[in-house]
Order: sequence, then C-alpha cells, then structure tokens
Amino acid sequence: MAAKGKKTTPLMMQYNGIKVKYPDALLLFRVGDFYETFGADAEKAAGILDIVLTQRNNGGDQTALAGFPHHALNTYLPKLVKAGQRVAICDQLEDPKQTKTIVKRGVTELVTPGVSLSDELLQAKANNFLAAVHFGAGRLGISFLDISTGEFFLAEGDQTDIDKWLQNFEPKEILVSKKHRTDFKEAFGASHHCFFSEDWIFQEDYSRETLTGHFNTSSLKGFGVEDLSMGIIAAGAVIHYLKETQHRQLGHITSLRRLSSADYVWMDRFTIQNLELFQTRDQRGVPLLNVLDKTRSPMGGRLLRRWLAMPLKQLDTIRERHKIVGYFKERDSLLEIVREHLGRTGDLERLIAKVAAGKITPRETVHLKNALETLIPLKGRISEVAEPALARLGKAINPCDALRERIKAVLLEEAPAGIGKGDSIAPGFSEELDELRGLARSGKAYLDQMLERETKRTGITSLKIASNNVFGYYIEVRNTHKDKVPEEWIRKQTLVNAERYITEELKEYEAKILGAEERILELEQQLFNQLVVWMQEYIRDVQENARLVAQLDCLCGFAQLSRECDYSAPAMTDATDLKIIGGRHPVIERQLPPGEAYIPNDLILNREEQQLIVITGPNMSGKSAILRQTALIVLLAQIGSYVPAEAAILGIVDKIFTRVGASDNISLGESTFMVEMNEAASILNNLSDRSLILLDEIGRGTSTYDGISIAWAIAEYLHEHPARPKTLFATHYHELNEMASLFPRVKNFNVAVKEGKEKVLFLRKLEPGGSHHSFGIHVARMAGMPNPVIQKAEKILKQLEKSHSGDALEAPVTLEKDEMQLSFFQLDDPLLEQIRDEILHLDIDRLTPVEALMKLNEIKRLLKAKKSLGS
Repeated sequence: MAAKGKKTTPLMMQYNGIKVKYPDALLLFRVGDFYETFGADAEKAAGILDIVLTQRNNGGDQTALAGFPHHALNTYLPKLVKAGQRVAICDQLEDPKQTKTIVKRGVTELVTPGVSLSDELLQAKANNFLAAVHFGAGRLGISFLDISTGEFFLAEGDQTDIDKWLQNFEPKEILVSKKHRTDFKEAFGASHHCFFSEDWIFQEDYSRETLTGHFNTSSLKGFGVEDLSMGIIAAGAVIHYLKETQHRQLGHITSLRRLSSADYVWMDRFTIQNLELFQTRDQRGVPLLNVLDKTRSPMGGRLLRRWLAMPLKQLDTIRERHKIVGYFKERDSLLEIVREHLGRTGDLERLIAKVAAGKITPRETVHLKNALETLIPLKGRISEVAEPALARLGKAINPCDALRERIKAVLLEEAPAGIGKGDSIAPGFSEELDELRGLARSGKAYLDQMLERETKRTGITSLKIASNNVFGYYIEVRNTHKDKVPEEWIRKQTLVNAERYITEELKEYEAKILGAEERILELEQQLFNQLVVWMQEYIRDVQENARLVAQLDCLCGFAQLSRECDYSAPAMTDATDLKIIGGRHPVIERQLPPGEAYIPNDLILNREEQQLIVITGPNMSGKSAILRQTALIVLLAQIGSYVPAEAAILGIVDKIFTRVGASDNISLGESTFMVEMNEAASILNNLSDRSLILLDEIGRGTSTYDGISIAWAIAEYLHEHPARPKTLFATHYHELNEMASLFPRVKNFNVAVKEGKEKVLFLRKLEPGGSHHSFGIHVARMAGMPNPVIQKAEKILKQLEKSHSGDALEAPVTLEKDEMQLSFFQLDDPLLEQIRDEILHLDIDRLTPVEALMKLNEIKRLLKAKKSLGS
C-alpha cells in the first residue's frame, strides 16, 4: 500500500488491478517493448532468470522491477515455467498510437507446467500431460490431457490404480481439490507438482455440463464413459482449468478415451521402477526406452512411451503387430524407405493443435503442408503390400489434398516465422496485396527517376535523395550549389557542408509508401488468419494421420531394432506357459564392452510342473539380470516387438510383479524392510493365474533367520495358491533349496561359477540344481577389500561352517575375543610395529600439545619415507 500522501501511478494501478486476479501467478506485464515484473514477482524473476533487479518510482515509493525485451519471451518463459512458476502473460490489447490514455492491457495466456503449446517448453518425444485427481466416496477418478496434442483420457479406480496411472503418464501438473490437499499427499507423496483448485469445480453436474458443452453433445455415452462419474468429474476439472488459463480454442480436443486396467498388463509403480523402463536408479544407467526407441517422428516417440507403460493383453492385436514387424524385417529396402519418409513428417499432432489454438505461424503451416505431402508416397508404398494389417494402415492415411493445395496457394514456401518478418502470402493469391507490394517496392526506381529529373531541372550535379527516422525522405544539396535550389523546396536541416530540403512530391510519395507497408502487414495478417480458420475443418483428419504415422513409426522401429540386435519373433499363445530359449537382457547386452558377448539363458515356467524356480548363486553372478530379462522379454512381446532370444513361446501375461533390489523409503519414515514387505504384500494380494512374479532377495532386510522364515513362507504361499502364478525367486538363502524336495512344482537352479584357488569366475549360465556356496568373500576380494579384512572373514567363515556342519540352524559359533578383534596393527610391517610401540609408550598425561604435534609430525615423516621407498 502506498504511503499516506503519495499517489500510485496510473500504470501501477492498472498492474495491481490485473495482479489481484492472478495472485498465484508470476505476471509478465507488457510495457512498450518490454515485459516487466514488479514487487515480489520481480525478485523471483530476477533470481530465476539471472536478470537485473532494479527499482521503479511509484508515486514516491520505490517498487522492485525486473524485465526483459518482449521478443525474448520464448527464451525466458520456459525458464520460469521449468522453475515451477505459473506465468500470466499480460499484453497490450490496443495500439498505443490509437489512444491518448493508458493503454488497455489484459492477460492473454496463463502458462503452467501442464499447459503449454510452446516448443521451447515441450519435449518432442514426450507428452506434456495435465492431470486431475478426484477423491470420491471409496473410489477415485483421474483424467489426463495434453493440450499440445489433444489427447484426452479418463479412468476410475482405487488408490493403487490411480498411482499406477500417475506412474504411467507422468503428468507435469496435477489438479486437486483444496479440501483433498492432505489426502493426495498421503496417498501419492509430495513429489508431484500440484495446483489446488476450488472445491466447487469438482462437482459432477458442472463437469458433465462442461464436457458436453465442449464436445457439443447431449451426453457422454458416445465416448463410452457415461458411467464413470468420478472420472468425469476429473475430466471436467481439466477443461475448466484450460479455460481459466485463457486457453479457449480447444477444437483439437475431439475425443475422450476411457482407460481400463483390464485392457493392459498390470504393472504397479514398483515394477515400472524396478524394471527401469523409463529411468534408472543410477544416473549412469540406461533405461529400456533408450534402447528400444528407434522411432523417427515425435508422434512415434510419444506413442512408444505409452505402449511400453501399457503392454497389451489382446492376443489378436499383439500378433498383428508382430506380423507387421516381421514384414518390414524381411524387406530391408522397404523399411529404409518408409523410415526415411517417417523422419520427414515432423510433428503433425502438435502442428494441428496450434492450428486449433490459432497459434501456428506461417512457417509452421508450410511445415504442416510438407509433412502431409510426405504421407502421399508413404501411403502409396504400403497400401498395396501383401500383409493385410500393414495395407490397412496405408489405406487409412488421408492425403488431405484440398488442405495441401490451399496452403500451397496462400503461402510462400519460404514463409517466415511470423507475419511482418518477411513476405508470407504467395504472389498471385491477392490482387490487392500484389499491387501494394508493387507500390512499396518500386520506390528505388521512382526515386531514381525523380533524382534524374531534378538534377536536369536544377543543374545541381551532386543532388542526393535519402531518408531518416526524424523527418522521412529529403533532398540533400551541398553548400556550393545552394544558390540553385528552387524556391518551392522547403529547408529542413542545415549541416556543415550541406542543406537538406523536402518537397510536396516527396511527402506525398512517403505517405503512399508508408500507407502501403501498413496495409500490406494488415492484409497479410487478415489473409493468414482466414487460412488458419479454414484449416480447422481438417483437424480430425490430420490427427488421424498422426495416429497412423505414430503406429507405423513404432512398428518400423521394432523392425529396425530387431535387425540391429538380432531379435526373434515370439510365438504368442493363449496358454499360461512361458518358454524362452537363449534369452538375453535387452539393455545389458547393449552396454557390454566391444567383443564381449552376452551369455544367453533358457527358461521354462508353467503352472503344472515348473511353477516356481528358486535361483541361488553369488552376488554379481547375474541372478537379478535373469529375473529382469524374463520380465522384459514378456513385456516387449506384448507391446508388439520382437524379443532378444533365439526363440520364445509365451502365454499371455496379465500382471507383472517385481520385488527387485532395495528401494528404501527412509525419507517417508519407512525402512527398507517395511518397503519390501509392503511390495510383497501387494503381490500376494493381487496375483492371478496369468501373473509373472519376480522376487529378488526377499527377507534380506531383517535378521537371517527371520529372513529365511519369511522367504520360505512367501514361496510356499505362492506354490500353494490356487492361481499357481509363474514365479522366479532369486535368493542367497540356500536353505530354500530344500523346498524342491517338499513341493512338486518348485525347482532349483543356480547361476554357474568356476572357482579357483583365490578367485571365482562368473559364468552367468543358469543350470539345474541349487548352489550351496555364496562366494561372498571372493566378491569382497574382487571389490578391493583390504587383505586383513579378507583374511579375518575367511577365518571366521571356516569356524562358522565347522560349527554348523551338523545343523544349519544351531546357535552361532563364539570366537575368542582376540580372534574377533581386527586390528590395524596386525599387519606384517616392521615400521607399523615401531609406530605402535612408540604410541604405546607415550605418557599422554605429561605430553604438551606442542610435543604431541611434534610426535605426530615424526610419525608422518616415517610414513612418507616408507611411501617414497615403496614407490
């Protein structure tokens, strides 16, 4: 508030009036050629953007100010949004030349992390989803919308379902009712970027009205979502939010798709994380997506992410995808040509979304036309192929002839990035525009003629015609010819050696030229706007083309991957058996040093004879890799890809569960063991007869005997469960090998090793039978553990093995105190013995601080001398 007696300036009054409507957004306020921020917004912007923070006089008070040139908006806006800011862009709504009062201003767009059409804020191969979560009575609703592509989804389910969808879609922003702020954080954690909306937005009647109004329908039955009340509320909140953020041109959001967990392989958030589909725990690691992605278009890249997160269960669709992949794999030249065309399609999906929003530029419109032209030879190539599923894709592509021809007629091929930055409209399209251009560009010839005429008339040989920003066009006469200047010329400026004049003819010419240039700009904008509105009739056609291109791109990518990495076609069946011959891990095999081959493994799982495999073997031997590669081979097969194996016969899997590796949630107050038990409980409570379960080192988070007991009980439960889920159980508890003699469908396997005198060679080969040796000390030696530690460990191990030779579960052996004490001075080194003796004979009580430092320095010199001799 301004101090008493001080008056707020009109500009700041206008700013304050707009800012109060957007209290939670950073307001970019257009002032002339700059976007300015004030007060607390200025302090935030200066910190995020690293721009100068200064002061502005506001009726006597000083207000913080930070700004940047308006043409740099695309540079600075992404930085603000990526820093988590909601940014309100306030523009001048009228020409300052046309008003004598303060320029009218208003917010033209509110950009948030989940709502943007800016290329600088979007990743080409990743969606930018805005989500909404609604907490209903015992059931939750969720919705996802990417305004940059028009994709719109909704779903319902319990907390686990919603958590899975959040993990799959990775929304950049989530809308939640204010009254459920705490509920959301308790259910899904605090890592999501949320915006908490007013409660009244999450009402069923309002949401139905919002959605039917948007789609111009009487109900939502046509989308198959009429009965999903909770999901409808979430979807309505999303559309409401878009309009609140000044995104009202939403013609590209043409459908609403239902998400059903029953349609896709169930993978909870732990499984997605454990299998490292999209990101790895180790920053140096490589996720599966990076290995898998051979797509050439942005649409293909985005669709591949969704396929990977939601593998299919429909056998016919999976087989159809495999047939197309196989067709391309066998025809190298066709694959290369099709991929070349796909690489030239650009981002059809996001370009047509910009058409709907009225935010496309002339250059982008030409790109859209060129992308559609690329589809014509692509359609011709694949429409007539012998593979019916592929031919159907080709025939479904719409060449959009009228759209392409219209763009070609209206726009220049070299159209600029914006109206006014060069010619946009093609010659011959507008007679008026062509005349105006002729007038504006005939200037040089006209002025040359005038100069020649006036030179002859006046006899002034050094006459010159030029212009400047102060008084436009002028005639310049050197002082030596001043006496020859005609009386009707009007003197405008005196220089040291010359005079400058204007004439009525020059002023008339100038007015005509300036008027022509203004009219050219106005007419180009008008003609381009008309084109964009006309193009909106083709939104659905272009979106369908983008969908077909994305599918084709993914399948061509699978074929390319198969050729590069020697993948084979899996035989998919409706049975529950799983048989893999020569299976490999798709990521690890790509990371091996040159010349080193991945060791393949065979694996058979079924519900009749070999339901649960207990895999033992030392750490680092490859147990976890075998578990993960099994799941990844199944997953790749069910998204339609070939698989890294010599052969695979796979029954459809409906759920993949993993408990792999440590996932400590100490920050949430949960220990490693609690997290492990939560994940294990989720598996045991949700398994089915088509589930694939991967358990790695269950029970290791607690004491040995507790761990063995829990691991045994879990394995027994899985064996005895009526569903008989296929299970791989990797463990270092060799006691579990005894289960094979007690339970008919439990089989023991181990990862083979070759043991030398003081080293072990990991063969990474899965063999029948259990392992009874952990090789932990060998691994410690390989890791570079100091020799005294290794020697002590071996000594203790021998005594423990001797003690437990009669009964594996007796009380642990007790060692003498001096045997248990591992001392630094038990090294065979005379110098260290000398140092030990000196320290033991020191009289600490009588030692002064200076003497202590001197003694320490002496020891240091001895050690340095030893080091230099050793080197």
